[in-house]
Amino acid sequence: MYTLGINAAFHDSAACLVKDGQLIAAAEDERFTHVKHGKRPIPFSAYELPYHAIDYCLKTANIHLSDVDHISYSFDPFILLPEEDAAKSLIDIPLRQPSQFVPEKWVSPWDPLFLSAIINAPGQLTDGYPHHLQQRFRGARFNDDQWHFVEHHLCHAASAFLPSPYHEAAVLTIDGRGEKATTTFSMGKGNDLQRLSQVDMPHSLGLLYEKVTTHLGFLHSSDEYKVMALASYGKPVFVNAFRSMINMLDNGQYAIQDERMVELLGPARKKGDEFTAHHFNIAHSLQAVLQESVLQLTDWLYKETQADNLCFAGGVALNCVLNAKIRDAGIFKNIWVQPASGDAGTALGAALWTDAKERGSQEKTFHMDHAYWGPEYGDDEIKAFLDWTKTPYTKLENVAEETAALLAQDKIIGWYQGRMEFGPRALGSRSILASPISADMQARLNEVKDREDFRPVAPVVLEDVAAEWFEDAHFSPFMLFVYNVKEDKKDKIPAVTHVDGTARIQTINRDQHPRYYDLLQAFYKQTGVPVLINTSFNTLGKPIVCTPRDAVECFWSSPFDALVIGSFLVQK
Repeated sequence: MYTLGINAAFHDSAACLVKDGQLIAAAEDERFTHVKHGKRPIPFSAYELPYHAIDYCLKTANIHLSDVDHISYSFDPFILLPEEDAAKSLIDIPLRQPSQFVPEKWVSPWDPLFLSAIINAPGQLTDGYPHHLQQRFRGARFNDDQWHFVEHHLCHAASAFLPSPYHEAAVLTIDGRGEKATTTFSMGKGNDLQRLSQVDMPHSLGLLYEKVTTHLGFLHSSDEYKVMALASYGKPVFVNAFRSMINMLDNGQYAIQDERMVELLGPARKKGDEFTAHHFNIAHSLQAVLQESVLQLTDWLYKETQADNLCFAGGVALNCVLNAKIRDAGIFKNIWVQPASGDAGTALGAALWTDAKERGSQEKTFHMDHAYWGPEYGDDEIKAFLDWTKTPYTKLENVAEETAALLAQDKIIGWYQGRMEFGPRALGSRSILASPISADMQARLNEVKDREDFRPVAPVVLEDVAAEWFEDAHFSPFMLFVYNVKEDKKDKIPAVTHVDGTARIQTINRDQHPRYYDLLQAFYKQTGVPVLINTSFNTLGKPIVCTPRDAVECFWSSPFDALVIGSFLVQK
């Protein structure tokens, strides 16, 4: 049985394909369209289905859209529809216009257009595909029994629990908003999830973080990780201001009152203005209060469930500093965070949830121990493209050894190998790599990628020696937790040691990515350091590269030194 999962609401449109409980393929649409986060300037097109990601999934399975048994969309518009529309067939609800009258359960006057676009998604999928993709779309039709609208936060929860290594776990989801929920608490057992409680709009820790991101001159729903990085440079000057905005209750509930934000924090920073200590202090205080608030929520969830394990998803779960605070608090013995915790991951949750329910499966059948679910291009395809574009290259005899030698010379390398990562992190398939030994490498990389100078760069480390370089480090393949750099190692890897002494690490073993692992081993042998800098293979405002064309174009338009693409080396 094939189940196609789709996310196209809000941002980070994505698709994934599951067959009988096993994930086959998953990708964000931005990697194909080059529109970062899938955000287009026209409101209606913001809800466009991820046709290119769907086409990739179908191609991987070598099937036509009509071969798919179930379609699962990670948003349920009927939760927000007026009662007179909720009972109608999908095809009977026409496209709506922006409304001057906003019912209580709607958030924006654009909600009617937003909801009608989602409700009409079945027709869009079968009739609205781009012409050049008709090979795997044309002629497909689905009835109501095959189409499933699944609540947004249920999809987040399913993406956190169902692929996790646990058969029982408490499940926490926190993001900006779903249909109504912004935070949910659940208990997972086998292939089932039971909702314990939820926090609804307008109260949202995720939206508060987004608003402060905008206040600091960044792009909301995109640049929140910059605020997290900025926080390390500040002091807790505004913690009381943020505590006054967040009213934490004793029952897992909270209320947000942020109407006085400008009064409490001062005027908003304009994009391009210089950063000052004032901005650092706002970011630091926001991060500190977010952490203490979420720790209260996890404490309540543990008391309700008495579970040993916690699964976490939603956009807020991409905050690796927060994740480390939850881990170190010891409220739960174990924590697993979905690597695609943002809205892209809801496509996975929708597919796994619908697959389990339709098959009647009681036991989990899939464990997500890596994130390499995207497209792959072999040496034959890569060579053909290099030859066609008359790009000069050499064939490497030993990719790991020869690339490690370049890295040891402080060369900055574009690294393009194997299947693309699913989720926002580059994890060694579409990465820019460099040596962490020189202290100036962090600044060089930020210049190469045209990033702010306060942004840290993250390390990848061999899993079997990670604990020798980072305090209490263990299996951490998704770059979702920070660890303290050991005191006796800080001067050996200064480029990846953040101002607060931490690093957001990725561990790697050979089963996950053999060529990437071999490269680390070769660099370790040559330098005595089992660590490399790993940052995403892209430039400012662009998604991570997907195809060989993307990689070559990014390389020639960026000031890094070499491209290792498959078994081939391209140098400037």
